[in-house]
Amino acid sequence: MLMARFIPPASLAFFSILVACGGDEANRLVAQPCPTSAPTTSSATAAPDAGGGETRASFRLPDNDEGMWTVDHFPTERLEKLHGWAPSKEWLEQVSHRAVRVGNGCSGSIISADGLVMTNHHCARGCVSNLSKKGRDYLATGFYAKTEKEEVQCPGLAVDQLTGITDVTARMNAATKDAPEAEFHAKQSAVKAAIEKECATGPTVRCDVVTLYHGGQYHLYKYRRYKDTRLVLAPESSIAFFGGDPDNFNFPRYDFDISLLRVYDSDKPAKTSEHFRFAPGGPKEGEPIFIVGHPGGTQRSLTVAQLEYVRDVELPENIEALGELRGLLTEYGARSAEAKRISNPRLFGTENALKVMQGRYQSLADAAFFGKKVEAERALRAYTSSHPELQAAAGAWDAIARAQNEYRNIHLPYTILERASTLSRLFEVARTLVRAADERAKPNDQRLAEYAEARLPRMQENVLSAVPVYDDFEAAMLEHWLMHMRAMLGPDDPAVKNALGKESPGDLARRLVHGTKLKDANVRKALFEGGKAAVDKSDDPLIQFMRRIDGDARAVRKTFEDKVEGVITKNTELVARVQFAVYGDTTYPDATGTLRVAYGELKGWEERGKPVTPVTTFGGAFDRATGKEPFDLPKRWLDARAKLDLTAPFNFSSTNDIIGGNSGSPVLDKQGEIIGLVFDGNIHSLGGDFGYDETNNRAVSLHRTAILEGLDKIYGATRILAEIKP
Repeated sequence: MLMARFIPPASLAFFSILVACGGDEANRLVAQPCPTSAPTTSSATAAPDAGGGETRASFRLPDNDEGMWTVDHFPTERLEKLHGWAPSKEWLEQVSHRAVRVGNGCSGSIISADGLVMTNHHCARGCVSNLSKKGRDYLATGFYAKTEKEEVQCPGLAVDQLTGITDVTARMNAATKDAPEAEFHAKQSAVKAAIEKECATGPTVRCDVVTLYHGGQYHLYKYRRYKDTRLVLAPESSIAFFGGDPDNFNFPRYDFDISLLRVYDSDKPAKTSEHFRFAPGGPKEGEPIFIVGHPGGTQRSLTVAQLEYVRDVELPENIEALGELRGLLTEYGARSAEAKRISNPRLFGTENALKVMQGRYQSLADAAFFGKKVEAERALRAYTSSHPELQAAAGAWDAIARAQNEYRNIHLPYTILERASTLSRLFEVARTLVRAADERAKPNDQRLAEYAEARLPRMQENVLSAVPVYDDFEAAMLEHWLMHMRAMLGPDDPAVKNALGKESPGDLARRLVHGTKLKDANVRKALFEGGKAAVDKSDDPLIQFMRRIDGDARAVRKTFEDKVEGVITKNTELVARVQFAVYGDTTYPDATGTLRVAYGELKGWEERGKPVTPVTTFGGAFDRATGKEPFDLPKRWLDARAKLDLTAPFNFSSTNDIIGGNSGSPVLDKQGEIIGLVFDGNIHSLGGDFGYDETNNRAVSLHRTAILEGLDKIYGATRILAEIKP
């Protein structure tokens, strides 16, 4: 299962689950031509350069399927050379409106004129879990709304549809020109907030200023936001994640990892003229196939110093912390059937995240792989030193290295105090209410970035959403965080003393959770709308606790922004200019959670000397079933066996370059029609954060035939089939 997440390049969050331009030739989604502030070249075959010994040709991407390309800068000539065909600008624009972003880190596709959205089961898992309750576990039994009236709203789940892209690089650069490193982050945040506020003209509009090429470009992405999203169909978890953790990131696979949602407008199904259709057949060998989605984040352009920090500090600590959390969740789930139902979604994500982190670590620990990164940086720095026009960037790599060393000094308090709110829903809500009260009292350009005016509607949605809260589970999560804070920072640390006082982590957590009134949406609403006056006079114990510890978290965040993030951001822009000078328009930006197109073909690989066939069948799933977790097929699947074509394709692998966040992406043929649904990568794809290896990096998808067969013969979803048929 691909993780749905975005990881900031300067730091991995604690327990986080998380182009050169074409000018006037760019896709119509781009509202302005690209700036000329960064030197570019359209050719990668220049003559040798004096002094550096490197040619632009030596930096060229290999001729394979590497790349997560923006829709406004697609490598048409490259694709035609590799696969003999490339989509038109009209094709790219059409698919960009039909592919959507689901929640905070997944992809999806609009597949009917009435707002039906297809994504993965694991992308809607939170919704399915939140709609469940004691005695009614939709993760176990599955869910299908036989009528429109039975479609149920997913608490806090929104869908974003891209409507436009504007290049704002010139404005961003002008705002930070000549800014000292310590002021760079504040100035950049201020202009981002202003741009997004100007763009966000109403509650259904979402606007994000997105950094591309680590500061080489800045684009404003504008979305139509659907806040009313309802569950239509979700299969049983046992078939959506058949094989469980043992099969996760492996192949062959037999997962029916799909969910159907519907977006509503004014309490009615949204009319979506822009939608995909299913192709008459599936992927064919030798034919190009396309994955259109929102990959969350890659780190392929990081400097060696940044990668060393990830390898030596962040990944080992995250692996250890996730292992501890897995143990806690496993123990909690063993208490009772209800405890298992409550904790399983978190355990599911934790085990997946742990496997991802381990895969990333193995990639960076590989001497040959890391050696290529070192050599590539050496060549880039040599190129810089031999070109006088690039001398402003000569010291950028060393400045980034110094900032990474500074980060080593503060990473523990920063990750623990500032980035740990994902453990507890109540913790997250309390922090948001306290900080929103303080930040909204400030001018827009002086706020913390996430509290800028354009982002407040999303924040309010999250605070007020009817996500269920379970006291004992919340207390266990909060206690775990408090114990981790004390263990990592030490009992004598001022922040630890300030948080715990004379109480034990367990006693404090239980007092806060059982005493708070924040479980009541009306209380949350009153505090959010009442602002600073309401929050300051609140006697809620969790609000008071958050006010007490917020100063410590803000202080370490300020240090991080001034001494680490600002330095890295400013100097990474300089490195990006060098990369522009070398690569010109021949490369793609690191993934940023924005829409990308990846091309490839149906293909297996060789594993331990044996070929891996790229397509599995329904029959393979029944052969693999044991009747015991995690290889237990649902009863309705066993009952439907006689009706199924056991030779029909089920899952398939392809060479498309994807990463976490691509979960739920549609797989398309040349006609732009659906031939599959991405849900995973193979084990070799886990190194995809840092690079692409064409020999064995594979995307794993659910075949369109399996989708239609399952909806028809297993779930009897006749009204859905009638809605999506051509």
